[in-house]
Amino acid sequence: MSAFDAPPPDAAANASDAPEAPPAPRAPYIVRRIFAVGDIHGCHAKLARLLDALPLNQDGDQLVFLGDYINRGPDSRLVLDLLLTLAEQRPETVFLQGNHEETLLHYARTGDMDLLPLLRSMGVEATLKSYGDAQPDALRDLSFLPPEHVDFLLRLEPHYRAGGYLFVHAGVNPAGELAPDCPGGESLTVRGMFLACAPGGPEVVVFGHTAFDTPLWAPGKIGIDTGAWQGNLLTAVELPALVFHHA
Repeated sequence: MSAFDAPPPDAAANASDAPEAPPAPRAPYIVRRIFAVGDIHGCHAKLARLLDALPLNQDGDQLVFLGDYINRGPDSRLVLDLLLTLAEQRPETVFLQGNHEETLLHYARTGDMDLLPLLRSMGVEATLKSYGDAQPDALRDLSFLPPEHVDFLLRLEPHYRAGGYLFVHAGVNPAGELAPDCPGGESLTVRGMFLACAPGGPEVVVFGHTAFDTPLWAPGKIGIDTGAWQGNLLTAVELPALVFHHA
């Protein structure tokens, strides 16, 4: 019997303390430019190069990360370390939750064994390896994560609005609606009609989750997941100029 097949123990304190509902959205930060960054998936070297290349000003510019920081790529731990350093240097930075983070936290909170095949398909073993070859047992209580990494994951935001843009991980329903009209799970995983149709809401939706060879620019939406972990580029979009940056 492998560690992935073992029955879960009682939830540990640092997992059971996870909030049932996501944190309330923060008030918009008054900025001149926003740089939104797509799915990173453990690609630390690309993230470091991208951040070095972005023409960021210390005042007036804001970074928004669209989630999926972990899994698949080789360096999830280094990615979270870098993002925590960035949060200290630029406290106005927004970090959204992706479906990879949500699934990991949900498993730690509930011990639902049905989530283990999903976690494996999401590349969680690469994340465990980045934490010193941690064993799958540690997924049950997040004990493989330093406390500051657990805290970071628990504080991820569901969405962010600023400057006529709606930043989400995956998208919104075809009407362009988001909480409370759009369930959180939908905004983390939606594809389908969202990709096929222009959103009906007033804001331009900036999203990741669905990987494209090049950024998607379509009526009412901008997609910036360009499959960094698959050997492609990591992408950021500069708004409102609509300039794409890659590494």
